[in-house]
Amino acid sequence: MHILILASAFNSLTQRTHAELRDRGHTVAVELALPTSPLPEAVRRHAPDLVVAPMLRTAIPEEVWTAYTCLVVHPGPVGDRGPSSLDWAIHEGVDQWGVTVLQADEEMDAGDVWASVPCRVPPVSKSELYRGEIADAALEAVMLAVERFASGTHVPRKQDTADTAGTAGSVGAGPRPRPYLDQSVRRIDWAEDSTQDVLRKLRAADSQPGVLDVLLGAEWYLHGGRPENVLRGRPGELLATRAGAICRATSDGAVWIPELRPRRLPGQPPTFKLPAVRALGDRLPPLPEDALPRLPEARHDTWADIRYREDGNAGFLSFSFPGGAMSTEQCRRLLDAYREACARPTAVLVLGGERDFFSNGIHLGVIEAASDPAAESWANINAIDDLVEAVLTTTDRLVVSAVAGNAAAGGVMLALAADEVWCRSGAVLNPHYRLMGLYGSEYWTHTLPRRVGVATAERLMAEALPVSSAGALRLGLVDRVVDCGPDEFAREVCGLAARLASLPATASRITAKKAELDLLESTTPLAGFRERELARMRRTFDDRDAPHHAMRRSFVHKVRPECTPPHLGPGAVA
Repeated sequence: MHILILASAFNSLTQRTHAELRDRGHTVAVELALPTSPLPEAVRRHAPDLVVAPMLRTAIPEEVWTAYTCLVVHPGPVGDRGPSSLDWAIHEGVDQWGVTVLQADEEMDAGDVWASVPCRVPPVSKSELYRGEIADAALEAVMLAVERFASGTHVPRKQDTADTAGTAGSVGAGPRPRPYLDQSVRRIDWAEDSTQDVLRKLRAADSQPGVLDVLLGAEWYLHGGRPENVLRGRPGELLATRAGAICRATSDGAVWIPELRPRRLPGQPPTFKLPAVRALGDRLPPLPEDALPRLPEARHDTWADIRYREDGNAGFLSFSFPGGAMSTEQCRRLLDAYREACARPTAVLVLGGERDFFSNGIHLGVIEAASDPAAESWANINAIDDLVEAVLTTTDRLVVSAVAGNAAAGGVMLALAADEVWCRSGAVLNPHYRLMGLYGSEYWTHTLPRRVGVATAERLMAEALPVSSAGALRLGLVDRVVDCGPDEFAREVCGLAARLASLPATASRITAKKAELDLLESTTPLAGFRERELARMRRTFDDRDAPHHAMRRSFVHKVRPECTPPHLGPGAVA
């Protein structure tokens, strides 16, 4: 079929829907719901067989849903209605939720049900839940609904009042129509709220809108939240910093807050998230830096964005940076940890996160906030190149990239530097740089063609479209797809790594690595790839009129495009 995706933004769920529909042989186009583009006219121009809306904040016009079957993804069980579905689910502490695919109708979220899939709600942030369990359930529901529509025989069931009567969680919070969850409900009372209450509120607001709070004489939106089990202080007091985050006391403990976003002032441009210490700047009083070892072990009962553990002859270096972005400082810390992990007596080293993002490359937010963005861009790209080089030149063990969640741009290339790439079935890869106006670095001119061939590498870069895990396996971007939920990925990878470390062939593969690197260095040295890539990048960074700077600014400030980007139009079957 020819399927048109309607979306408010080409976000993670929209990208995954796009990629997986193409995997199934459909031709797919995307139309963004923008004020400058009337939807009825746009939909008529596409003449779709079916319209699917994975993430749409506005109502589909009657002129559209009366002429075409429009399937809308709602991140809630049957009977749940309203714009803050996941926020309410986390805020009320439910442990079971779901996703429903509805037919667009005159009343929001009240249309006939084409499919509904339940899912767990683990104690993670809203954005992590959305990219994980919710996305898995959404794709299962969308594909089922599309199959049912294609059959031509399925009759969707109508919703009725009984759909809002059941329970959907441990506290008896049933699916029902609910209003927007505003800041009056989200507000943290630092004197009274327990650590668990604070974490619940922070998780329910991540990544948007954040929790509005007053801190050091200014208003900020708080983003993220991790428990601290040692530090204590007066409720609301700032206690310490660590890796750019701040620790703040609650009524019975403390939490780490990784990012802050200043409240937007009248007449000013939209603000954006930054590492909390960076955002506060000179406002921040002298606080102790409660640093952890370079390789914090998983048993350390506190927050760490880099962790290490061993299981037999396999080491596991995990990292989790907000939004998948890696600043200069984060890249350098991860490189230090990687080098220390390489000093451990293991045969296999697994590099990656345990649930969410792998990496999206350089940190555009930190770059945008820098006094000299060109200089910060240059420092950041060199820092991530140093990390990739370390992985590429590791010859005394096998390195595995464990891609639990989405990866993009330099983050994909970091993964490709490893000997093997294992990818969770729900991950989406964006192996390109073009949409940010960059040529790219991270040794991609070596690693990408090495895996998929020159022609496919050029096509991936030019198309700039997301690739599903199945598509990545088919292309050779990844070596293994681990078909499991987000919570099971780390356990599955642990078992696979242990088996890899015990294989007799692993020792011979390790021995062969040095010979292969020596041969490469004698013919096409790695330094040459890096030098040529960075020369292109340097010209872009230093050219104030280069499109990249406007693209970066629009991305960081979340400026909506004036029209749907041309590359999202109708394309060939993947």
